[in-house]
Amino acid sequence: MAMKAKRREANRRPAERTLEGKTVLVTGGAGFIGSRFVHLLLDRYPEIRVVNLDKLTYAGNLDNLADLACDSRHEFIRGDIRDPDLVAGIFERVQGVFHFAAETHVDRSIVDAGEFVLTDVFGTWVLLEALRRSPRVEFFVQVSTDEVYGSRDEGFFKEADPINPSSPYAASKAGADRLAHAYAVTYGSPVLIVRPSNNYGPHQYPEKFIPLFTTNAMEGKSLPLYGKGRNVRDWLFVEDNCRAVEIVARKGVFGEAYNIGANDERTNIEVARRIVKLLGKSRDLIKFVPDRLGHDRRYALHCRKIRALGWKPEVGFEEGLERTVRWYVDNEAWWRKIKEKSADFQAFYASYYKDRS
Repeated sequence: MAMKAKRREANRRPAERTLEGKTVLVTGGAGFIGSRFVHLLLDRYPEIRVVNLDKLTYAGNLDNLADLACDSRHEFIRGDIRDPDLVAGIFERVQGVFHFAAETHVDRSIVDAGEFVLTDVFGTWVLLEALRRSPRVEFFVQVSTDEVYGSRDEGFFKEADPINPSSPYAASKAGADRLAHAYAVTYGSPVLIVRPSNNYGPHQYPEKFIPLFTTNAMEGKSLPLYGKGRNVRDWLFVEDNCRAVEIVARKGVFGEAYNIGANDERTNIEVARRIVKLLGKSRDLIKFVPDRLGHDRRYALHCRKIRALGWKPEVGFEEGLERTVRWYVDNEAWWRKIKEKSADFQAFYASYYKDRS
């Protein structure tokens, strides 16, 4: 009880923490955002050590970490966050945790929500239980999403606004988000929550909107755009998101949530048209298909809290999209290995878009 009391008292006194010289756990560190975050930590902190735990499901990709093969500060462990013994052992030797691991694709959650509940909610519970029992871990960053708020026609969601998720994916992330908050309130666990808007950038798995449309256009295939393409998203370049997560780990107040958004809203049709223009392709490739079930119309975040910590986005959407499209053009072998050789990708794409063609 004394340890819990000390934690609660420390949680009320925000002070900048240091990451240099620490050993930290990054879950899901072979995925899109997680792998970019691992690179940020190793680039920024010469004395940091990163333990990278990833199950290597369909979206986990060791090619994202190939350039770290000779970096002794990076330790990769193939394993499941739902394994309590494995997680407890790792928590015995780390001082910080960045929890990115999750099932993330809304379309897949509509087809099969069960895996999302098991990974996003139960897996997060396993980590939080290890945190509760650990006197060693100094902070735990729960990576949530703006989708926990649901849709909003006007204005911007603030961190204290009600959670109202629409999709099974968003609901699973909302469950993890609120569970992390509950551990901060109940046990005094040193939890920080971040809610980023739509991330995009190099290395994103090619079933997501921007890489799917980019690679399909390069192949001369149709670009399946939901409804009339009028849904609005706030696009956040992945490197900007990683910087924000790092700042929250150092400066954030335990028990608090932080929205992370670029406040750069675009309709999906605008993004699709920009992609084909960058690639010199015809707009005729854009094909309107039946809308996604429960499709949120607009996400938009109020980001004053994260900006007060000293963060702001550095990459505008025009620049970021051009850099992203260029990366897929220059790294065709990376995505063709997935689209042409991954049975999982081919099976999901064929089944999900079959009735939309």
